[in-house]
Amino acid sequence: MSRSKPFRFKQFTIHQDRCAMKVGTDSVLLGAWAPVFHNPVSILDIGAGTGLLSLMLAQRSQAEIIDAIEIQDLAFEQCVENFEASQWSDRLYAYHASLQEFVAEVEDQYELIISNPPFHSEVQASAEPSRDLARQNLFLPFPDLLQGVGQLLAPMGIFAVILPHKEVTSFTDLAATEDLHPIKVLAVRGNPEAPVKRSLIAFARGKTNFEYDELIIEMGRHVYTQDYIALTRDFYLKM
Repeated sequence: MSRSKPFRFKQFTIHQDRCAMKVGTDSVLLGAWAPVFHNPVSILDIGAGTGLLSLMLAQRSQAEIIDAIEIQDLAFEQCVENFEASQWSDRLYAYHASLQEFVAEVEDQYELIISNPPFHSEVQASAEPSRDLARQNLFLPFPDLLQGVGQLLAPMGIFAVILPHKEVTSFTDLAATEDLHPIKVLAVRGNPEAPVKRSLIAFARGKTNFEYDELIIEMGRHVYTQDYIALTRDFYLKM
């Protein structure tokens, strides 16, 4: 199956033929894991792409407002289409803007902010410039991301993000300058022998102890662990 074909989840469908970054494990993990125990009324998705994270949070929460910002033209258009086709269209709003533009124009704050940010700090070039833009943090450097979150996050809000494991220390140090500190961390391994590849982190204001867990995705090829199945079963059709 071509990855540009629609990706069907249990309660919604993601059309992705015009979006550089397709549905991937990282976003599904983040959307399924991001804390909603504080019952957020307002949610912001930074760098929405297809709108997957926003749709997952619409399914998982009772948030009245879920705003999504996306800078790329085609991805923004596709995000809007995916929102309008969903059962939660009255709660989902897409904005065609950079984070910097959005921060300058919006006075609202959000009780949950979520982002699967660009994570390649080195400049890379490929045959797909739009994919390069989506993956390189040259266009949304971590300091800019965290400064924006610092301004947009409500006092008791939570910021949830997924990062390459090698970026965790530097990102956490930067977050501390905005008084954002980990409250939950989930380290992800592809299989029991693999190193930690990704870390999901939930930040809140004020330093405190944090909860640390690890997740292994597979025991063998397509033999998924019970933890991974439990986390994603509300979304994947075949889980």
